[in-house]
Amino acid sequence: MSQDNRRFLLAERPTGPVDENTYDLVREPVPGIDEGEALVKVKSISIDPTNRTWIGEEPTYLPPVAIGEVMRGLGLGEVIESNNANYPVGALVNGLTGWQDYVVTSDQMPLMVVPEGVQASPAQLLGTLGMTGCTAYFGMLEIGEPKEGDTVVVSAAAGAVGSVAGQLAKMKGARVVGIAGGPEKCSFLTDTLGFDAAVDYKADDWRAQLKAATPDGIDVNFENVGGEIMEAVIGRLNVGSRMVLCGLISGYNDTEPPPGPRTFGNLLIKRVKLQGFIILDYYPRFGEAIRELSGWVADGSLRSEQTVVEGFEELPNALNMLFAGQNTGKLVVHISD
Repeated sequence: MSQDNRRFLLAERPTGPVDENTYDLVREPVPGIDEGEALVKVKSISIDPTNRTWIGEEPTYLPPVAIGEVMRGLGLGEVIESNNANYPVGALVNGLTGWQDYVVTSDQMPLMVVPEGVQASPAQLLGTLGMTGCTAYFGMLEIGEPKEGDTVVVSAAAGAVGSVAGQLAKMKGARVVGIAGGPEKCSFLTDTLGFDAAVDYKADDWRAQLKAATPDGIDVNFENVGGEIMEAVIGRLNVGSRMVLCGLISGYNDTEPPPGPRTFGNLLIKRVKLQGFIILDYYPRFGEAIRELSGWVADGSLRSEQTVVEGFEELPNALNMLFAGQNTGKLVVHISD
């Protein structure tokens, strides 16, 4: 066992993207465990848009990470010492491990044990078969409720949640339009994931592309981005459409709040059902979602995409990669075999 526990501690709250002043990288002794506890060696850490919201001054659905605390983050690890029968040595666990090599878990601060026999990579267990997949599953299927013949628009569609959400809508018989940045990602959506159309938001004519891709309007909007893209989509929503508000990533690095959408009135005129959701509300039902998702991955109905970055020290850079759109599918930092 390494005698050091590398940890990224929050040093200051950033304005804009994180930089070399945002975190302090420290080395501390590996923590010991007491009765009822288990020691977990972290293998991979998930990079998610919510990482950025957690280090702002304002509370979200969780309190802000305090200055001097370890950076909050989802991770996957292996139990290497245990005084708790619920966490046997060798078990894989995932949950809020933080940006560190080792974490102590217990029944009071639980991590979720990955069921034996699940054949998946760490990136899949943090992505399609983890919280990311559950976010797409409950957001699209229970709030969006896509039906045969619906037009579904997914923003950030080549990302972790969007790529799964769009595929789930296709499985329900919907016509799916993905919004992504650049020709390569748009081709990935249509050629690899089977989306019916893709809109390149980096192109000068993206508004015309959106109009051409949704000639009959939009019945479901799975919104991950916000900003002017969301504004344009709201303007094309049909009567009785559903809008799943999953994220607003375009504004997470802004120093000033973005202006409200000028098309907001269309929500009233078209009688749109708009619902925001936080995936932790569905935590007790993760098992049912992961069982279905794993079955679809196994039979090839659902494709799982990951971008893996190597090295613990790359965690802050990986967070900026996410906001620059430099990932396809789930973005994960691999820190230990």
